[in-house]
Amino acid sequence: MAPQLGWIGLGNMGIGMSKNLHEHVKKTTPEKPLLVFNRTASKADDLKTSGAAIVTSVDELRSKSDIIFTCVSNDAAINDIFENFLAGDIKGKVFCEMSTVHPETTSTLYEKASAAGAEFVSAPVFGAPPVAASGQLLIILAGDAQAIEKVKPYCTGVMGRATLDLGEDVARGSLMKVIGNTFVLAIVESLAEAHVLAEKSGLGSDTLDKFLNSMFPGSAFVGYSQRMISGNYVPDEGKGPLFGADLAQKDAKHALDLAKKAGAKMSITEVAEKHLQSAQDSAPERNVDLAAIYGAVRMEAGLGFSDKIGK
Repeated sequence: MAPQLGWIGLGNMGIGMSKNLHEHVKKTTPEKPLLVFNRTASKADDLKTSGAAIVTSVDELRSKSDIIFTCVSNDAAINDIFENFLAGDIKGKVFCEMSTVHPETTSTLYEKASAAGAEFVSAPVFGAPPVAASGQLLIILAGDAQAIEKVKPYCTGVMGRATLDLGEDVARGSLMKVIGNTFVLAIVESLAEAHVLAEKSGLGSDTLDKFLNSMFPGSAFVGYSQRMISGNYVPDEGKGPLFGADLAQKDAKHALDLAKKAGAKMSITEVAEKHLQSAQDSAPERNVDLAAIYGAVRMEAGLGFSDKIGK
């Protein structure tokens, strides 16, 4: 018998992932539509219109689901959700946790779920929101082999293009995700510094952007370069960022904590974390994007944070 699937979290990543999972369920087990819960209920309107079953509480989703996928913003959010899960009977259920959180958080959730008779898989993902929407994510899997086999059918070919199995230790999934995200931080930091130098030296940001398009076509370098020079690192009123600076800073702090405990050094991440804080301080009324590191670097060079908000 096919399991009943449940989903929690409709942020920039979760919305695309859940829609792909929903479309898969519609084709394979239409008698068991995807159950969806989100704190902001209106974000589930499109899924509801398309046939997903919207529930009104975490308790309801827990009680009705066999496999529960979670993709939320931070450690505090997933801890809060699991407190709700643990308040009820979760014996025999499978949790597939896809958020970007500290490995220690993941280990604690696994221990609590296991003690209550449930299975737990750490399954963080790599890819931007458009990649999530197109079902082309790289999904990291860590956990007990039998639990991984239960969630795999909903990963490759549904939410992702490929999976990478890291074995039984669930902390390794989150560790890979946190370390992996430092590459994104490094790309953005290096681009910000290069664009500011290009502007200050007379080469020009447009010229550098043309070079990046020729040298690294279709890459993250091109995407983030455009977000910088277009000013889109400060979203228009009422719009949110593709990757919020607050979430990027959370990831940076997790990486720096891991490095400190391991006796390692992450100098680029340290600089990026400081610039992320500066960026948020410079536009406290907006939820700025990760690419706002560029604004912080601009200010260090005597330029304005962003022409878009007159600073």
